[in-house]
Formats: sequence, structure tokens, C-alpha cells
Amino acid sequence: MTYLVAADLPEKPAGLRFREALAKPGILGIPGTHNGIAAQQAKQAGFQTCYISGAAMTASMGLPDLGIITVDEVCFFIRQVARASGLPVLVDGDTGYGEALNVMHMVRAFEDAGAAAVHIEDQLLPKKCGHLNDKKLADPHDMAAKVAAAAQARRHLFIMARTDAAASEGLDGAVARAKLYMQAGADAIFPEALNTAEMFRAFAARMPGVPLLANMTEFGRTPFFTAAEFEEMGYKMVLWPVTSMRVAAKAQAELFAAIARDGGAHNMADRMQTRAELYATIGYEEFEALDSSIVKTIIPIGTPQRGAAD
Repeated sequence: MTYLVAADLPEKPAGLRFREALAKPGILGIPGTHNGIAAQQAKQAGFQTCYISGAAMTASMGLPDLGIITVDEVCFFIRQVARASGLPVLVDGDTGYGEALNVMHMVRAFEDAGAAAVHIEDQLLPKKCGHLNDKKLADPHDMAAKVAAAAQARRHLFIMARTDAAASEGLDGAVARAKLYMQAGADAIFPEALNTAEMFRAFAARMPGVPLLANMTEFGRTPFFTAAEFEEMGYKMVLWPVTSMRVAAKAQAELFAAIARDGGAHNMADRMQTRAELYATIGYEEFEALDSSIVKTIIPIGTPQRGAAD
């Protein structure tokens, strides 16, 4: 699907489609998709939803994840990911870009851009990645006011409250905050940077009936767990937030080093997506079919690549 014309657009609001995916049996896997083609590839792999990480967005722009980017910049990513994949998209809303009125603006802007869900965190600016040290926490009642504002402003958006309190206030503090945020109108809770299976289980045991999200980011405080292991611990959703961007960035670094070393990319051809594979991913033929004035493309037989011609 190209999601380019009205007939291709999903009929149900994105937030309702996210809730339907969450209501299905089992844990909902939500891969981070830092751009449109990553979202298309996630859909082709069978995922029902995808995620836009603040850390992945900023890194793809060559910036640190310190609350620098704006609502409008995030909406650019939302529009391309939602349009490219048609999946319900969970979006990192950082600290809500301000106080209650700013949060309400963010919610409406994200909905208009095509988002299905958002999570807001209880940090103060300048915010930091949840797995880093010395995060500054907001007063829990101030955070609850943001959650209430988000719930008031939304038409269909699924509202998730993230708490970063476990590192500084312990499990008791994180649970107390989570309960307050649920009372304020959150639909789910995202406890960030839990660092043992015992902590994950203990948090879930103290939040019965609440949909919980686990963050399986690499190189952080959380050990590697599988989706099945998180489900057994009591979690309904799991993120792999920056993974696609990390893999793509590593591959690009190796490519540029190879070009500089070898004078060309010929030694990297077996690691490239072929032209045919790329066109299949982005729906090139479907776009051509929308305009009868475009002559149907014939993929050239040129530089030898993997298997058949590219």
C-alpha cells in the first residue's frame, strides 16, 4: 500500500487501531522505526505497530537526545512513518514540550500528523536518555497534571506515562508515581530503566491490571530479555527503540570506510539492498500505477550484484 490516495487510508483512527492491536493475546512487539523505509520493513516483517524514538530521531539528525527538537520536527517523522507503513505509531513525546497547554498542543499536533499513541516522561529539561545518570525528575503532581491535560486534549490518542523514578526513588517511588499517573488519566505505564528481572516482576505485581511497557534498548541498564520473557514478567508491550537506527548507522559507517579505503563500494555490494528489493519495499510499481503518464520502469541489468540483476 502506498497510502498516497484517500482510498488507501485506514478508516479507523490510529489510536483505536493501536488499542485493537494491544487487545490481542500475547505481548505487543513495537520496533523503533527511525524513518519511512524502516517502518515499511517492520510492517513487512509482520509487526502490527511501530515506534518513533526521540533518541533515534535526534541521532538521525546528528543531535543528542536532550530535548532539543520541536513538536513540528517530530510531526515530520510521524507523517512519514505513518504514511509509509499505515501502522499505528507510538511516539516519544519527551517531557511534553512544556507544561499543560504545551502538552495539549503536542497531543493535537501528533494526532493530526497520524500518531496512534504517545508517551510522556516525568523528567525536567534538559531531559536525558532514560538509561543515563543523574536525571532530574519533575514533581509527581506536576507530571500528573500533564497526563490529565493530554487525556483532556486527545480525541483518540493512547496516552502512556513514563516514569524515570526507579533509579533515584527506587521501586516504591516509581510505583507511587505510576499509580498517580493512572489516576490522572494515563492508559498505560512505561517504567524506564529497570535493571533486573526481579525489578520488572515486582513492578508488574504492584500494578495489577495496568498495561505495562518494557523498554529493551541496547547498551543501557536493562539486560537483554526476549519478548516472551517480558510477557512472562507481566508486560503487555515491548520496545526495541533505537535498534534499527543503530544497525543502519553501523552499516553506513562501515560503507563509508570501505569507499574511502577501496575507492568505491564494490566490496560492499553483497551487503546492499538491491534495486529490485528497494523498489518492492517502497512500492515503486504501485506509485507508477497511480499515474498513467509514467512509463513502467524496467529494472536495468548493470553492475553485478547479489544473485540476479539489481
